[in-house]
Amino acid sequence: MKNKKFENPLKKYPQPPFPKQPQDVPGITSKMEPRPDHGEETYVGKGLLKDVVCIITGGDSGIGKAVAIAMAREGAKVVISYKDKVEDEDAKDTAEWVNKAGSEAILIRGDIRNETHCMKIIDKTIAKFGKIDVLVNNAAYQMSYNGIEDIDTAEWDKTFDTNIRAMFYLIKYAKSHMKAGSSIINTTSVNAYEPNPSLLPYAATKGAIQNFTASLAEMFMNDKSGIRVNAVAPGPIWTPLIPSTIPDHENFGKENSPMGRPGQPAEIAPIYVFLASEAASYISGATIPATGGRITI
Repeated sequence: MKNKKFENPLKKYPQPPFPKQPQDVPGITSKMEPRPDHGEETYVGKGLLKDVVCIITGGDSGIGKAVAIAMAREGAKVVISYKDKVEDEDAKDTAEWVNKAGSEAILIRGDIRNETHCMKIIDKTIAKFGKIDVLVNNAAYQMSYNGIEDIDTAEWDKTFDTNIRAMFYLIKYAKSHMKAGSSIINTTSVNAYEPNPSLLPYAATKGAIQNFTASLAEMFMNDKSGIRVNAVAPGPIWTPLIPSTIPDHENFGKENSPMGRPGQPAEIAPIYVFLASEAASYISGATIPATGGRITI
């Protein structure tokens, strides 16, 4: 595998404009141009997570796929949760990369807005692997709107149910299976700091996730469970969600990132590995921004 070192971040990956490529939600990787980099040819593991069991929601594509590949190359067994049949191709490809890393993956398809399904994810993980060491709450839904009048109640509820309610379900049922030293990592967004008005419901959930993460981290220290809870706040990242939910995706990342380009999932995954590892043993309640230079203070 190639091992890139110290490249100019402004030029490391493709810069917009990209071809117009609208997709139906949630989008699939094979139709994207340029194809996202998930670290397939670049991520080199160091055995940081040997025999760890990791659940990743939205693990079929985008950031979740890159995290799955990285975790597997660090020695982790990976549970890949994803929603729709249309995502089967991406999910199976992710599982193949996990297997190529010498690890093991299980695929669980279903809607995490459903509490029973969230319980099923936890139960299947325990039945297969007997424990949970890392829970990555990464799956998310977004849609662009011109005004609040365009957002119906069903869309508002779908966004909150997917992005924040599912986290509550999964953490609630996973906690009793997680020992001290385990790690929960939630995906928030630069929208928690600088909300995009065209993504009103999504941005609101991302602010809620950051608050939820901080509160939960303190709760889990106070109750002596020893489970660390942190978040990652990506900026614009090139994933299937972008051409399927953002009309002007040709210039995605050009104007709202000082680097002038969207980030690639491979650039985000190492943060999740770090937070899951013993190297982050004194970190809980934190949010790590990865925004292409956008300021988050």
